[in-house]
Amino acid sequence: MSTAWLSLGSNLAPEQNLRAAAAALRERFGAVVFSPVYRTPAVGFEGPDFLNAAAIIETDLDPFALNDWLHALEDAMGRDRSGPRFSSRPIDIDIVFYDALVLKGPGNLELPRPELRHAFVLRPLADIAPAYRVPGDGRTLAELWAAHPEAASPPATDALLRG
Repeated sequence: MSTAWLSLGSNLAPEQNLRAAAAALRERFGAVVFSPVYRTPAVGFEGPDFLNAAAIIETDLDPFALNDWLHALEDAMGRDRSGPRFSSRPIDIDIVFYDALVLKGPGNLELPRPELRHAFVLRPLADIAPAYRVPGDGRTLAELWAAHPEAASPPATDALLRG
């Protein structure tokens, strides 16, 4: 079994879609650790605010198969990939870390995920895995978050995915 750290986001019916994604992750992977949920503005395009969270799963899938499974879940939940890459979406789930792998692969798979530099990815991960050391960097998620320009931002919006 391997461990994967995921980033989840939605800005179309976000409460409903994050709950549905959380249920699908629990159904497939069993016990899942979820972060608090944060409301953040869209990055890279004009659109409604996102609700963002992170999750830790134990998986029997390799990173390529896991990425495919997550894309299939996004598609089943109504994700439309025909438009611009940065646009509103019902759900977006990315693998940020997979064990300690550093790699690039098909389907925009890149580990660690470059979006880790954004607060909407980093902060939820730092909440649930503060001592995790970023492969290729060596700093912990807590250290990265403490040094982030948005580290003084408001606390989580709610416990939408807890339970």
